[in-house]
Amino acid sequence: MMRLAVRTLRFRKNGFIATFIAVVFGTAIVMACGGLLETGIRSNVPPQRLAAADLVVTGKQTHLRPGAEDATPLTEQVDLDASLLPKIRSVAGVKDAIGSFTFPAPLLAAGADGQGHNWSSARLAPYKLQSGTAPVRADEVVLDASTAAAVHAKVGSKVTLLAQGRPTSFVVRGIAEGPAGHTFFSSDEASRLSGRSGSYAAIGVLVAPGTDLKAVKKKLGDVGEVKVLAGVDRGSAEHPDAATFQTALISIAGSFGGIAAMTMMFVVASTLALSAQQREREFALLRGIGTTPGQVRRMILGEAMLVSLPAVVVGAVPGLWLGRFLFDRLAANGVASAAVEYRQGLIPFAAGAGAAVLAAIGAALIAARKSAKIRPVEALLEAGLQRKWFGWVRLVFGLLFTGGGLALVIVTMAVMTGPLAGATAGPAVLCWAIGIALLGPFWTKAVLAVLRWPLYAVSRVNGRLAILNVTARSVAMSAAVMPVMLAVGISTSNIYMQTTQVHAAEKAFTKELRADAVLVSTAGGLDPALLGEVRKLPGVASASAYVTSLGVIDEPRNAPFDEDGAPLRGISAQGNDGAAPVKVTSGSLEGLAGSTVALPDYVASKIGRGVGSTIKMTLGDGAHVDLRVVATFAADRGYESIVLPADLLATHTTDRLAKQLLVRAKTGADINGPLQALAARHPGVQVSDRDALIAGNSADLKTQAWVNYLLVGMLIAYTAVSIVNTLASATVRRRRELGLQRLTGSTRGQVLRMLTTESFLVALAGIILGTLVALATLIPFSATVSTSAIPSGPLWIYLVIIGVAATLTFSSILLPAVATLRTRPAEAAARAD
Repeated sequence: MMRLAVRTLRFRKNGFIATFIAVVFGTAIVMACGGLLETGIRSNVPPQRLAAADLVVTGKQTHLRPGAEDATPLTEQVDLDASLLPKIRSVAGVKDAIGSFTFPAPLLAAGADGQGHNWSSARLAPYKLQSGTAPVRADEVVLDASTAAAVHAKVGSKVTLLAQGRPTSFVVRGIAEGPAGHTFFSSDEASRLSGRSGSYAAIGVLVAPGTDLKAVKKKLGDVGEVKVLAGVDRGSAEHPDAATFQTALISIAGSFGGIAAMTMMFVVASTLALSAQQREREFALLRGIGTTPGQVRRMILGEAMLVSLPAVVVGAVPGLWLGRFLFDRLAANGVASAAVEYRQGLIPFAAGAGAAVLAAIGAALIAARKSAKIRPVEALLEAGLQRKWFGWVRLVFGLLFTGGGLALVIVTMAVMTGPLAGATAGPAVLCWAIGIALLGPFWTKAVLAVLRWPLYAVSRVNGRLAILNVTARSVAMSAAVMPVMLAVGISTSNIYMQTTQVHAAEKAFTKELRADAVLVSTAGGLDPALLGEVRKLPGVASASAYVTSLGVIDEPRNAPFDEDGAPLRGISAQGNDGAAPVKVTSGSLEGLAGSTVALPDYVASKIGRGVGSTIKMTLGDGAHVDLRVVATFAADRGYESIVLPADLLATHTTDRLAKQLLVRAKTGADINGPLQALAARHPGVQVSDRDALIAGNSADLKTQAWVNYLLVGMLIAYTAVSIVNTLASATVRRRRELGLQRLTGSTRGQVLRMLTTESFLVALAGIILGTLVALATLIPFSATVSTSAIPSGPLWIYLVIIGVAATLTFSSILLPAVATLRTRPAEAAARAD
């Protein structure tokens, strides 16, 4: 049978080319997702500034709150107490230990971000002085050679850096060869500028030659609550944000890879099933001459393997490029860390190849099941006109997926709130789409039954013939309608879920926002003294620092936040007319200073804490604080955040500085001019309107939306391949039918008009079903995340989606038909199906 399978390939080129293309694209997408997943799991960050250290000790960037099973990631830099330094030096095998400070110190002339460090840590790179000497005084620095060349600095010249948000002049005492973007200060000055007196960002450990590195690493782990890094992991100490991106990258790659694998299996299965369906007459003849069902199955399986194995090899080439392309786009848009080394080894290739081959084998077995078991006489009848809708296995799975979509919708409406609704709404889309696809013949027949009558009334002879033809072949036509449904349903629901969620988040944030202008830092942070200057400007009614972070409520333990932590906002004390977006319902924000906190009404009621009570929190840098509740405020469900004093919260962020100042103007006053003049006197400060603050608040959601647009776009492109494959193959297979129609007197134009009507019916049926799939998810999702069940987003997105789907449908049917009609009618009619 394998020999027969090989011989039949050249006579079934169209069907096998369609399967080949589907497997190639599916392999590439799954392989690319595997590369992203491997990169996220490894999170290799090659060390640069700490490359000479054998081991690097950092603080633990996670916190396990009491009673929780999963640790919460800490998003700010966790410091190491300076008392750990002598303990580390006393460990057997340690030659030396060097503490390192890290803080923002950009050069104004360079116009780029830069970091400051203590000169004693320069040997961890190692940096070597090319000229000059080490910094000793507070106003002396050493620049790396690349930065010095960029700003034309020499030994003895002066440079201006933004230190603690203030432009400060320093003398270049030396120029060192080493990684770019780093400026070195004296130890005392670095300690002062970092704001971390008595603690270090990291400690580099030099191990004596011949010492067992693993043994030393194990001993260092016992000196305190620390994390010891070795090898390529040392680079994560230089880029602590890489760990924050790790979870996001893994979840994106894993979820999208799973969706891509399921989509590939469906596309390959539908392509092979269509090919097998169109060969029912051939299988009937084989059965009629004595071929057993097992031989038919082996032949179909052999054909699938012969096509899929070369396709997997070909798909690996674009898979390598696609994975790197996706990672670069994710890094450029703040979803992944650019410092992480992209890795795509054998495992992603094996995953992509395995998924593709398994999809082909599974699809072949499903397609072969019916073809092998059917009786010869029945097969000949089925080949003429397929009447059986689907088997009981397909019916069961179709009902299960449809029921799963319904269950997820109920969970979305009854349990989820705000941004969390996407966790169940996303899988619901897939369940609805797969459920309808599995029951495609039923849904296609139902939609065509509704569409046929109004179209029949306005159609002429060729149009009516098309309607009758499609209605009679509704079971077979479902194979053409379902890819259109998938493309419209998945793209519409995913895109409008993102636009709806972003709109809801912006609406929740702006509901109480009274700021008219925002001062933004372009490098590191704002000078703490700037707030006082802004408040003194003419026309300013109120001003507040604005800081964001994440933290954990430790006590009480029933806080309504997940393992990702609670969003924290830091604002300055204010009255009822304050600039910060907080609507007080009890207490007052005038006393928001020191160790105090304001809670959303829902959180306060959930944990049983009101004004005057206390809570225990762990902030983003791991610091434990006891906070007294001074106010409660209104907040939309799902968008709650904890409000702390800006000074307190800024002290526990990585940069120790506020990044924004909110300014509210007096009635009728124009504060833009005074603010612009103030910004001109403070380098690194920009004046923006409230839209910048809104955009910054929803930046994470917009980034997530962009990622979904990119990934969904790839899936839609892949589904488009299925549309073209399915429809083009189905049209080419009808050349005998079209030839017979022309022999009975129909002209080419009449046949094309008939096929145009069929294309319209297929496209319209797919668009209607896809729209229903999207609405089944979007309506409950929108009602959950906002106050309206109508999704938010521009209408043109939907029009583009259905326009592309319709264009693909018409071109996939009509272009092959035009080529087919060039054949003489007698020759076309004489050809086998």
